[in-house]
Amino acid sequence: MVVVDYTHPTAVNANVAAYAATGLSFVVGTFGGDEAAMRAAVVAADGSAYALIAPNMAKQIVALQAVLEAAAAAFPGAYAGYTLSVSESQQSHKADTSGTAKAIVGALGTLGAPLDVADIVTVRSPDEQVAMMGVPADALAGHAFHTYRLVSGDGSVRFELQHNVVGRAVSAEGTVDEVVFLAARRQAADR
Repeated sequence: MVVVDYTHPTAVNANVAAYAATGLSFVVGTFGGDEAAMRAAVVAADGSAYALIAPNMAKQIVALQAVLEAAAAAFPGAYAGYTLSVSESQQSHKADTSGTAKAIVGALGTLGAPLDVADIVTVRSPDEQVAMMGVPADALAGHAFHTYRLVSGDGSVRFELQHNVVGRAVSAEGTVDEVVFLAARRQAADR
């Protein structure tokens, strides 16, 4: 059995502590809890719990994050002097700022364009999501539209990175892959 947790950020830490304490395998896609505490709970389980904790389960977006993190490690400061702005839109009931946006902001900060995560513009009003972000009206209940803009100090150079996800299929597919991965790891360890 592998537990999948996409609960509210206020519940996720207690859930993870319970899963780890009972030796369950689990995938957590909720962001907003205390990730360090979640990881500590898994470590404290001393190998009895198998877990994957990430703010995004869409493999393609996770790959993009990894590429940006590798670029940040290889080329720190490459965008020094650039200003970063970020806007993200997800369903109106989402309780917190996107964990994916926070992770990408971290990598872009290492590249030299820091941004306080409090300055990420979160768009949760359906009218603004359609008008500002271009979210199709039929995707308001499930979407993730993110735009990252880097502008040089003199304004002569602009980079824009965007990922727009309509629906939840890409996250569901990634979650299923992670469940299969954890189950296989657990099975191999139990042999």
